[in-house]
Amino acid sequence: MDFLPLDPFSSLWSMISFLAPFLLVMTIIVFFHELGHFLVARYFGVRVASFSIGFGREIIGWTDKHGTRWKIGWLPLGGYVKFIDDEDAASASPAGEEAAAMPGSFRSKPLWQRALIVAAGPIANFILAIFIFAGLYMVAGEVVMEPVVGQVMENSPAEKAGIKPGDRIVAIEGEKVDNFLDISRIVALRPGREITVTVKRGEKLLTLKVKLGVRERPDGIGGKIRVGFLGVVHDAKSGVRFERKAPLEALALGAKSTWQIVTGTMTFLKEMVVGHQTTDQLAGPIRIAQMSQKAAQASFLLLLQLAAVLSVSIGLINLFPVPMLDGGHLLYYAIEAIRGKPLSESAQEFGFRIGIAFILGLMLFATFNDLMHLFSR
Repeated sequence: MDFLPLDPFSSLWSMISFLAPFLLVMTIIVFFHELGHFLVARYFGVRVASFSIGFGREIIGWTDKHGTRWKIGWLPLGGYVKFIDDEDAASASPAGEEAAAMPGSFRSKPLWQRALIVAAGPIANFILAIFIFAGLYMVAGEVVMEPVVGQVMENSPAEKAGIKPGDRIVAIEGEKVDNFLDISRIVALRPGREITVTVKRGEKLLTLKVKLGVRERPDGIGGKIRVGFLGVVHDAKSGVRFERKAPLEALALGAKSTWQIVTGTMTFLKEMVVGHQTTDQLAGPIRIAQMSQKAAQASFLLLLQLAAVLSVSIGLINLFPVPMLDGGHLLYYAIEAIRGKPLSESAQEFGFRIGIAFILGLMLFATFNDLMHLFSR
């Protein structure tokens, strides 16, 4: 039996093309997240010991005039800002009461300043997404399709609910519809659910109850996702156009797109909890890397769009009230504000351990989903 020799250069290039877009996107997102913490901390006079992109042994670094060590770690998944009174990179271990007396220490600052420093990371992610979306609206423009129904599919949920060709869909579940693309975005998140659809028929406004169907559609990386199905087709006569936006309008649309991702994510999580979405749709690093590679191969603008979506997702996840995440710190500060004093060091340490277990468990579960998805293709 003859064996074809392996081409190490081809294998190396395949690995680079797979990892490079993912690492580029994640590095940008992590950098802006940590930059948010850093800038607000510096503004309030907190001394920053180190600013790291990646974990583990330092590959390259330098120290600025304020004594902050800027560095890149060998494991390029994540990053951190470490203050002078932190015992570790995650700020997970209280450094003791004496830390509050240190000049420039994080713990010496008022509660509201500490809360703003912690919240600045996720906020920076949202700001990054807004500006990326705004840039895309200025360069590529917004796809505008009038939300007019041209055709209703036979035996579809739309037909059963009484939606007719010529109807203009103005709202779904109370959310205003300005673009036909809004319809699929809103409906996709609610497979199998009963929803309200407001249509304009002539001069009349009608509110209809629709029991959505469920369909599977490609996720772009070889798998399938469950989405809601309405069964309406855009009216081609109303046309499709691309509108480039002026800077201020683009920023407003960027903020709107960012908010839609936040609400869409929360809706997905709610649907997953009640059983209308499956947990196998939770993606881990492998599938995110696949999506990054696909986006990079398609166009740089699509990669930027993915970066904006991931930036919102990471900012939102970090606000969840889980110890070890920014939201966990904010939860501790809320408790401190109510009690008038912080939780004991032992209570905080116990919470951080639970947080670590939760995060590791979630990462393992998402990676397991990725592997099952990969091997089932």
